[in-house]
Amino acid sequence: MKKRVRIPLIILLFLLLILVRAFSAKLFYDPFIKYFENDYLYLPIPEYNTLKLFFYLLLRYTLNGVISLAIIYLAFQKKGLVRFSIRFYVAAFVVLAIAYYILLKIGFEHGYLFGFYVRRFLIHPVFLLILLPAFYYQKKLVRSSSKA
Repeated sequence: MKKRVRIPLIILLFLLLILVRAFSAKLFYDPFIKYFENDYLYLPIPEYNTLKLFFYLLLRYTLNGVISLAIIYLAFQKKGLVRFSIRFYVAAFVVLAIAYYILLKIGFEHGYLFGFYVRRFLIHPVFLLILLPAFYYQKKLVRSSSKA
C-alpha cells in the first residue's frame, strides 16, 4: 500500500480512537468514570456489577486493540508485528484484568493509584503509545545493522 494512502488511514484510525474516548461514557458501563473524576480518595468505591463491568472492559479493550492493531499494520506492514501485538494484547488483558479484579475485591486497600493506572491501561490505548515507538526503533536498528 502506498504511503499517501496509509497515512490518511492511520490518521482516520487515530480519530476513531479519539471518538471511542469521547463517547466512552455513553457507550460503556463504567461506574468508575465518575468515581475517578471526583475526590475518590475520600469516597467509598461505587457499587458495580462485576460481570457487566468486565464485559464492557473487554469490549472497550478489544475495540481499542483492533484499531491499534490496524494502525500498527498500516505503519509497518509486517504481519509478524501484528501477530506479536495480538499475543501481547491478550496477555496484557489477562494480567491486567486479574489485577484489577483483585484490586476491586480488596477495595483498593493499598491505595488508589495502582488501581487507577491498571484501569487506565485497560480502557485507553496506552499500549499503542508503547508499541509504535518500540517497533519503529527496532526497524531502525535492523536497518543500521544490515548496513554495517
